[in-house]
Amino acid sequence: MYLDYLSDLSIFKAVAEARSFTRAAVQFEISQSALSHRMRRLETHLGIRLLTRTTRNVAPTEAGDRLLLTLSPALAKIDSELESLNELRDTPSGTIRITTSKHAGVTVLWPKLAKLLPDYPDVNVELSLDSGFADVVSDRFDAGVRLGEALEKDMIAVKIGPDVRMAVVGSPSYFERHPIPVVPQDLAEHRCINQRRVTSGGVYVWELEKDGREVRVRVEGQLAFNDDDMILQAALDGGGLGFVMEDYALQAISEGRLIRVLEDWCPPFTGYHLYYPSRYQPSAAFKLILETLRYRS
Repeated sequence: MYLDYLSDLSIFKAVAEARSFTRAAVQFEISQSALSHRMRRLETHLGIRLLTRTTRNVAPTEAGDRLLLTLSPALAKIDSELESLNELRDTPSGTIRITTSKHAGVTVLWPKLAKLLPDYPDVNVELSLDSGFADVVSDRFDAGVRLGEALEKDMIAVKIGPDVRMAVVGSPSYFERHPIPVVPQDLAEHRCINQRRVTSGGVYVWELEKDGREVRVRVEGQLAFNDDDMILQAALDGGGLGFVMEDYALQAISEGRLIRVLEDWCPPFTGYHLYYPSRYQPSAAFKLILETLRYRS
């Protein structure tokens, strides 16, 4: 009701200033009869005539003139405040919630966010580290991060990181006791460190590929973890062969603390993508985060 009342006052102002129902009707894109009805409703509500109507002219009454003197600056102030709200809407602010794996959070998201956020104190970011795949809609996340795999049809995916590789690694002490594997089938003779999948509860099957030939190996060993850091540490301590993201192991490899094997069976594959529902209406803060994370080769 209040919005209708405010709209009627705006229409009265337009009629009084234009001295014409026709021009005011064109301005508000309504019919002249509908506009006349709105004016009669306003005058009935106030209990006083605001406009004098003749066949050739429309003019405000004394009460109309008095109302117009107060109304014009008041409506101008409201318009100004609404414009300020529009500017605020376009200024990045608010909280953006993202579900992501720990690896993506550490290697892709945080390095970029750490540089961005000091310049935008009104933008808050919440990263939920989860090796499973949360439902971004039902769990009320703004977006999720996963490797570039097939997504649901109603999702938009934006690449945010370079292509990645896996690495099979073991410590020098381990290889003092075991031969270097040359082909994936050799892994059957090795103690391997399994990764337990959070989502399914099953054990990850190592996926290897060379020259277009894909091989899936179900490895065996004493150890299984659901965390890449633990797999890497166990490999460093001689607990067996680990299968981890390449960048996790590169420093230890360069320092000689790990030895990489089967490298020719670990080709690059599509890296991390930020995904969100196609029906999502991005805020200024979300657009800022998206453009900051977008991968540019």
